[in-house]
Amino acid sequence: MNPIESRELAENKIILLYIINNLEAPVSNLLLTKIVLENKLMNYIFLQQYLDELCEGKLLEKIDSDDKLSYKISPAGKQSLDYFVSIIAAGTKSRIDEALTNNKKRIKHESSIISDYTAISENQYLITLKILEGNFTYVDLKLTVGSKNDAKKICNNWKQNNEKLYKKILSDLTDEVF
Repeated sequence: MNPIESRELAENKIILLYIINNLEAPVSNLLLTKIVLENKLMNYIFLQQYLDELCEGKLLEKIDSDDKLSYKISPAGKQSLDYFVSIIAAGTKSRIDEALTNNKKRIKHESSIISDYTAISENQYLITLKILEGNFTYVDLKLTVGSKNDAKKICNNWKQNNEKLYKKILSDLTDEVF
């Protein structure tokens, strides 16, 4: 590998650390891919290779939850980023900052809506549904269903319709029952 290729490899890995660090939350592989490809920072194959290498090097932590792969920066990753952030070209850094600003609101919203399930037994799944804003919890609901398929449907509905469901729950609970 020649020096130019080595520098490009290092810069691309630092770019990924920079993006993940500045989003301040675990970043889904899908969102990270979208940001990188829309801003023409690197191609998809190199992106996935670099993510794997950063995880192997313990600079990123991989979070695999319910078919959703996310990444967060490790303390070693933050230290490496601090040392090498200057190798990111100014124009590239500016494009990344603009893209991150445009995506932060959506990421914050996604991280404040939580829906997850865990298997308790073969025919019993515990579902957790939450709406959070900062340190305030609007909803923290736990229910049990009898199939994994029902658990997935409920989690997906919560992600898609949380505002409408929250209003409906409040309305139903505040109505007088006769």
